[in-house]
Amino acid sequence: MRIALVTETYAPELNGVARTLVAMVRELRALGHTVDLVRPAPRGDAAPPEEGELRVRGLPLPGYAAMQFGLPAGQRLRARWTRWRPDVVHIDTEGPLGYSALRTARALGIPVTSSLHTHFHIYARHYGLPWLSGPVLAYLRYFHNATAFTLIPTEDQRAQYAAEGFERLRVLGRGVDATLFHPARRDPTLRARWGADADTPVVLYVGRLAAEKNLDLFVRAIQTMRECCPKLRAVMVGDGPLAASLRHAHPDIHFAGAQVGEALAAHYASADLFVFPSLSETFGNVLLEAMASGLAVLAFDYAAARLLIDDDRCGLVAPVGDEETFLHQAARLVEDNKLAARLGQAARERAEQQSWTAIVRQLESMWLEVIDAATASPRRVA
Repeated sequence: MRIALVTETYAPELNGVARTLVAMVRELRALGHTVDLVRPAPRGDAAPPEEGELRVRGLPLPGYAAMQFGLPAGQRLRARWTRWRPDVVHIDTEGPLGYSALRTARALGIPVTSSLHTHFHIYARHYGLPWLSGPVLAYLRYFHNATAFTLIPTEDQRAQYAAEGFERLRVLGRGVDATLFHPARRDPTLRARWGADADTPVVLYVGRLAAEKNLDLFVRAIQTMRECCPKLRAVMVGDGPLAASLRHAHPDIHFAGAQVGEALAAHYASADLFVFPSLSETFGNVLLEAMASGLAVLAFDYAAARLLIDDDRCGLVAPVGDEETFLHQAARLVEDNKLAARLGQAARERAEQQSWTAIVRQLESMWLEVIDAATASPRRVA
């Protein structure tokens, strides 16, 4: 297939959407498909464009300058897709660039699909703009209902968005590179920098340091866990708007900054426990990466956790929003070493079932249905 993929976030940006797309593009190309990538030009020093990559102008996202949104590029896209007509256009973000791609693809009669990665209407509440929640939800519904289908990562979220009037929702989970994220990458030297010896439990958080991640609960979980195990060490990997204030308020936490590739994998594997308090995820790739790294994980029972975690078998969960149970489960992780070890081993086994090849094969079949419907000429993938 000839696939045009439009996104307003991509490497080297460090977020779940960008990292998901990098993995999907790599797998699609490995399967023999041609992927034409349209994205804002990364700021600062960056690698040159990939073959078949169109970079457009972008501007910093208000309130979070480390991320961008792409400006409309309808004329450039029309010229590009007229010269090199894709079989399908897939839009991964709903900003100005994504909207111009939607209009252009429909005007050219090219099948167009989309993904819903981010609960922007929920984020509006966290950033002091609750009055925007309704209009943002209405825009998202309008945008996605104009596409042939919208990918959503879990069944429970499909039900939630369907109740809000979203149509033609398809569930597509997330994969993990279980070779990169692996317990064998545990690094005693890295643990020593954290002040942890072989017998010191280390609790980890990976993700944006931002209001929507519910990080106050992570801090409270650390305090609860230290009541049971005073020598426990805590590490936070990531960057974001709250980084400076968190560093100032919590000198007892090791802030590792943003990490990528093998360095990120080593941070996961060198910890013992993964506590993820976020209530704003569409999926939560970091939870799957932690499981692949052999960590005992704790999260609220929704999104990735609901899909992946059988409570007390391959991780621990708490009912959504139930902070008392969440803190109780956090204490269990440090009170019972055998429990944590058993959960970590089972988490690794569960994560090994989530290969990117299997995920992308599902997407391949979904796109072929749309292309066949548009062309009325059946196609097959070898």
